[in-house]
Amino acid sequence: MTLKHLGLVAALALAPAASFAESYNVTVVAGHPPVFRWVRMISESFIPAAQAALEAEGHSITFSEQYGGALAGVGEELEAVEAGLAEMGTCQALFDPAKLAVQNVTYYTPFVSDDVRLIAETVNDLHRNHTEMNLAYAENGVFYLGAPIGIDDYALMTNFPVTSLDDLKGRKIAAPGAAINWLSGTGAVGVSGNLTTYYNELKAGVYDGVLVFASAALPGKLFEVAPYVTKMGLGAQYAGSICVNAEWFVGLPAEVQTALVAAADAAQVWYHDDLEAFVQIALTKMAEAGATITEASPEMRAAWAQGMDNAAKTWATELDAQGKPASLILGLYMDAMRAAGATPLRDWDKE
Repeated sequence: MTLKHLGLVAALALAPAASFAESYNVTVVAGHPPVFRWVRMISESFIPAAQAALEAEGHSITFSEQYGGALAGVGEELEAVEAGLAEMGTCQALFDPAKLAVQNVTYYTPFVSDDVRLIAETVNDLHRNHTEMNLAYAENGVFYLGAPIGIDDYALMTNFPVTSLDDLKGRKIAAPGAAINWLSGTGAVGVSGNLTTYYNELKAGVYDGVLVFASAALPGKLFEVAPYVTKMGLGAQYAGSICVNAEWFVGLPAEVQTALVAAADAAQVWYHDDLEAFVQIALTKMAEAGATITEASPEMRAAWAQGMDNAAKTWATELDAQGKPASLILGLYMDAMRAAGATPLRDWDKE
């Protein structure tokens, strides 16, 4: 296995050689509850794979799973891992943009591709092959382990029908993190939100709709309070990955480090296999439950994309001024996606 991301080669070189059986106790944290796939991924794939790999080496590993805000809320996972409250967790770049700024590159580049597996693989490759992609982790005392969390194609879910962009004018639409920028030019009023609050706030009338993806909309029962689903093709995204406490990881034997990285690779495959199989099921079940599902016309999608501010260029320029390699990462990401066959509605890096 070739492992090129920042610090891993050094970590492996420094790691003590294991000559006898060891038992490891690991706390893993996620702010979201286990109803969400990126949390289930840990329980159903990562942990079994890590345990099997370590048992093959004569070791054992036990996990304390702290999910749903038990140890850290959404967006607080990195801090919990950095502080050593947990050895590993879901570092949610989307909800921790100050510390994982360049990791949010996909959320500043909508309308690029609905291929969630391609986007996850592309971002994973950036982490594996470009030191610049890992600087943020090193600065915050954590290490990128892998298992990128791909998010399926974002849609618009509302409590009113949408037949044109004019229908969005004056409407309050919630979106996560940087995705609020997608609403620029639509006339909608963007409101910050996340999956843990969407249902209740839609029900209470805090906003009229949300930007969300089908695989989470079904288990979150959002169709009950926002029954109009417009497939806008806003694009699949990358939201975060499993990260580990860097000091703890460096202190592990090389074979344990390798086993954990391999488990993350296995979790990545499990996650995207499960996700891709579920997306159409989610849409079908929402329709059966009474949701009205429509597909935006190419003209509506083009109008939305062309009417947006180029938040990617602003984001990159501002981060560049802070010494963060955002323009570099933006170019690398867009080039990689185009090379893989994606046809972005806008070339965010070239405008």
